[in-house]
Amino acid sequence: MSKSALILRHLAFEDLGGLGPVLEDEGYRLSHAEAGIDALPDALGTDLLVVLGGPIGVNDMEAYPCMKTERIWLAPRLAARRPTLGICLGAQLMAAALGARVAAMPRKEIGFSALTLTERGINSPLRHLRDGPVLHWHGEAFDIPDGADSLAGTAACATQAFAMGPTILGLQFHPEAGELPAFERWLIGHSVELAEARIDPASLRRDAIAHGPALRRAGQSMLRAWLRDLPA
Repeated sequence: MSKSALILRHLAFEDLGGLGPVLEDEGYRLSHAEAGIDALPDALGTDLLVVLGGPIGVNDMEAYPCMKTERIWLAPRLAARRPTLGICLGAQLMAAALGARVAAMPRKEIGFSALTLTERGINSPLRHLRDGPVLHWHGEAFDIPDGADSLAGTAACATQAFAMGPTILGLQFHPEAGELPAFERWLIGHSVELAEARIDPASLRRDAIAHGPALRRAGQSMLRAWLRDLPA
């Protein structure tokens, strides 16, 4: 019997990327909702929820009311420990819904760099990511929610991932993206942000060529391990 997975997307090109085929291989029937546009279904009514990234911020509730809506919507699902995966903004929304602080960093973290895994992280599905750089693209970061385990950090951001048991996983970084040609959409779509941060897209493109294929494989292995650890 197939399982249902709802994918909440905030920006068209920040999609499931390399993680999509894993969900399909593991028997999930995918449905999608567009943040700020589609009415959100019952948060408890899907077997798996994946909340993806985007360029707006958790604290931008006045400018983007969907941020408040999503935080409220997520809370009962997280309280029930229903399987939920958040990536970048998605993880920040989860952290905020769990009562943790989300705030601007001194400097944006954009580019490829390796994670430093905690002891908990080494013994989690993130072990598949320990051997190579992952993609970072954020200017805000979450505190680890009360009751959650910190799984990874970098020099720029100490809180790169958290978990609550086997069912709740928040990732500040992007395991789903970074491989060309799809990564070109990120470079084009975020061109203004890159220019403001004085980051050369050509350098990111070179890093994507060097690291993107391995990151895709590692991200898929991580997700497959996490899904198979979920309670039946």
